[in-house]
Formats: sequence, structure tokens, C-alpha cells
Amino acid sequence: MFATSLGEGAELGPLEPWQAEEFLAHMDRGREFIGRYIGLPDAATDLGSARAYLQSYADKQAADAGRLHGIRLDGKLVGGVLFRTFDAAGGNCEAGCWLEPDAAGRGLVTRAAQVLIDWAVQERGMHRVEWLVSSANTASVNVAKRLGMTRDGVLRESYAYRGVRHDTEVWSVLAPQWRERAERREQR
Repeated sequence: MFATSLGEGAELGPLEPWQAEEFLAHMDRGREFIGRYIGLPDAATDLGSARAYLQSYADKQAADAGRLHGIRLDGKLVGGVLFRTFDAAGGNCEAGCWLEPDAAGRGLVTRAAQVLIDWAVQERGMHRVEWLVSSANTASVNVAKRLGMTRDGVLRESYAYRGVRHDTEVWSVLAPQWRERAERREQR
């Protein structure tokens, strides 16, 4: 498999339909934690639905409309990052993430999202990368901050999830800002 090192035994690589069994086992380990703010665990409840979810992203990738990558720690799938939407012609995309509880607090999502955003901006010419997050999801809000994103605003009670309406914060980074941050990272 093709993978990019994230350091400290972590790697970022594509998640594909043939990995449905591993993906389902990962969801089962982190289902409650992952599902606090996102419906991903509800979309992968058995082998068939896990395979279908991964296939939906394989189809999105083939259409240049999204991407899905897994984060592995010491070879074990512990989370992922994705482009939920990817509009190459318009230059806009939405990035997102999830992580098992045992892998939280290590900077894995921040490093993985940085790799994805670097690729989107530098290789694909994306102009705007968005990060939509429940205001209650402090960990994900903090990732957006660490990525140097700007909080554009709050969509009040815009996301109904498991019987509760959540405020959605919209964070973004524009290509010129991202390139400037990338230059500073390289100078360190």
C-alpha cells in the first residue's frame, strides 16, 4: 500500500473497499467515541455497509469529488481524514476527520489533515479548504485552529444529529494563507 509517514509510527494511506473488514473492526472499537458528533459509525454497521461506505468514496475519488484516507498507528487503523466534498473546477473542498479514543491527543489528525490540505492546495490548486464542525466538538475545533484556519461563522442549530440540533462552526483556510504557513514550516 502507498502510505505517507506522519512520524512516530503513524502513516496516512488510502482506505479502499477491499479494506472493509479492517474498517469495520476499527469502527467497532471506536463506535461510541467517533459517533458523538458524526454519523460515520451509523454508516458502517456491518461488513456490507462498511464496504458500501468505502466504495462510495472510491466512486467519489474516481469522479474527482472526494477522497478518504486512513490513519494507521503501528500498522493499526485508528482514524482517518477525508475530503467530504472536492470541487476541483470551483477550487473548494471540505476536509474532515475521525479518530478512535485510544489514538486521540497525539496530533495524528492535525498532521494527517496537513498532508491532505498540502496536496489539495499545492498539487490540485484548491483555493478554499473548509472544516465544518459541531461547536461542541472542542477537539475538532482545536484541529482547525492548529491548521491555521479562520472561523468564518456559526450556522446556528443547522445540524440535526441523534435528536439534537447542533451549531455548526465553519472554519476555512485560503490557498495564499496556506502557502505562507507552508513556507514558514519549511524554514523551521
